[in-house]
Amino acid sequence: MPMITDKEILILYYSQHGAVRQMAQLVARGVEQVAGVRARLRTVAKISTVCETTTPGIPDEGAPYAELCDLKECIGIAVGSPTRFGNMAAPMKYFWDGTGSLWMQHSLVGKPAAFFTSTGSMHGGQESTLLSMMLPLMHHGMIIVGLPYSEPELSTTQQGGTPYGASHFAGMANDHPVSEDEKRLCIALGKRLAQTALKLAA
Repeated sequence: MPMITDKEILILYYSQHGAVRQMAQLVARGVEQVAGVRARLRTVAKISTVCETTTPGIPDEGAPYAELCDLKECIGIAVGSPTRFGNMAAPMKYFWDGTGSLWMQHSLVGKPAAFFTSTGSMHGGQESTLLSMMLPLMHHGMIIVGLPYSEPELSTTQQGGTPYGASHFAGMANDHPVSEDEKRLCIALGKRLAQTALKLAA
């Protein structure tokens, strides 16, 4: 009798100071609240924007570096990056710029995707960063999953949280912990993504 294995959701993130990494773990917790689904955590390498070289080898800590097979094998993807002038960070953009072979093969068409980010200032581009991460995934033919206002924290949060995805206000010194509302919205995003991915995969 063949062994039944859970389907996987890829949680793909880049984190410099740790907030986005914590959010990724919370999104993963939400994913794994859905029966039959588990999270696959992956990060991307730092990159020098001067000469386009990436960090070699294996990360010293945290999740392994993502490979293209991770995108192909998972039934849904959550993407997280800190904000860089209202846009995703260069390492995340560099990773997606290297997915042309998957685009040619239509490998990601029809899979759902969700997004999360962290900013140093309250109005530092949370929503534009989430939108910037959507663009390459829409070119891949993916289906965007946001946060509906049926999540009560979306209406009550005094920090992060948007209908475009989960977000966090880290403070200029990166000294603001992820708030309870922000945590609940990360978990809710992961759960909704997993539920959607299961329905689409069926």
